Amino acid sequence: MRHAWFQTTLAIAVASASCQLMANGLAINEQSVSSMGTGFAGRSSSAQDASTVFGNPAGMSRLERAEVSGGVAAIKANTDISNGTSPVAGTNKGDIAPEAAVPFGYYVRPLNDKWHVGLGFYVPFGVISDYESSFQGRDLGLYSKVQVMTLQPTLSYKLNDRVAIGFGPTINKIDGKLTNNPLAAMGSPAEVNIKGDDIGYGFNLGVLVDVTDRLAWGLTYHSKVDYELEGRVRATDFPAQRPVNGSYKATLDFTSPESADTSITYKANDKWTLYGGATWTRWSRLQEIHAINNGPLDPREELNWEDTWSYAIGMAYQVNPSWVLRGGFTLDESPTSNADRTVRIPVSNRKIVSLGAGWNISRDWTVDVAYAYLRESKGSVSQVNHSTGTQYSADYRNSAHGAGVQLTHRF
Repeated sequence: MRHAWFQTTLAIAVASASCQLMANGLAINEQSVSSMGTGFAGRSSSAQDASTVFGNPAGMSRLERAEVSGGVAAIKANTDISNGTSPVAGTNKGDIAPEAAVPFGYYVRPLNDKWHVGLGFYVPFGVISDYESSFQGRDLGLYSKVQVMTLQPTLSYKLNDRVAIGFGPTINKIDGKLTNNPLAAMGSPAEVNIKGDDIGYGFNLGVLVDVTDRLAWGLTYHSKVDYELEGRVRATDFPAQRPVNGSYKATLDFTSPESADTSITYKANDKWTLYGGATWTRWSRLQEIHAINNGPLDPREELNWEDTWSYAIGMAYQVNPSWVLRGGFTLDESPTSNADRTVRIPVSNRKIVSLGAGWNISRDWTVDVAYAYLRESKGSVSQVNHSTGTQYSADYRNSAHGAGVQLTHRF
């Protein structure tokens, strides 16, 4: 028995509602506050501290001493919904993303002149979307949460004085949950609640080249990760004529996309350093989602996402040996468009302005801080509930403030 209305599967929770984050789709950029200050331009070519374990594992070869670096970034998002229309009575309050905190931590140690070893913990994907219970589009989505935590042991090798390579396998734990009320148009309190989790494996690979004494080039590849999420689908309060109520085992194959980041770092003089970078992400892997369960449901949804590019420029000014000031600007493409955007994925093209600073308290301690403001283009949602035939349409405008702090200790 097919129920087209059951289109909000666990994978939609995974691939949704990332408007509160500083990267598009469902990705998170906040794995380093020192990189955040330059808009993540130069992320694969600068190797400023131990967070290079994520940015470019080859960059560990530049660290002369052992380092521990960790921090947190806080995100506060705003979502304005206007021109909402639907036969379903309800509200469109917006601000669907609660405040979020993104932690990270890294350790790097030189083994000898050629080899470095490192370990990283970070969050590459993670979103929360929480509409009010009376949301006019609640038949299409109410609550979504996904969290991916990654552990990455890493090695780097210095081929010669100018070229280094690095590699790190990744162990990724994913958890997801979502709810919706698919029969809201019929006045039913029916609710669908889905949970699932899995562990997937991938790798990060990087190369870092000192082209000249002033110019460095880096390339980092983050692999895809295959997941087979296992969990349960729970349906409650459906009308008696719809024998759906119950709890069913469910599995879903999902692949997070690979990405490639390339950048340059140019040290113009003792004061100024310039950065430029581009990131390609293969979001086209998310074409269709199909969840398999042992109940009377056959959930399937087309996403039709497209590959994206993100571009960033940045600069740093060394005020004195203790202080450095940073700034950056980023253009970030959306993987979806007006034709396919949904209430769970209301993202559009973005512009991000970043500011940051680093303070060398001593030879052994550094504190980095950063602030970023994100503004999206207006995006339209026009989504149909295929069970009831009702359509929800609205205009979304997202923005976000992000701030982070990072502490690095060398020994």
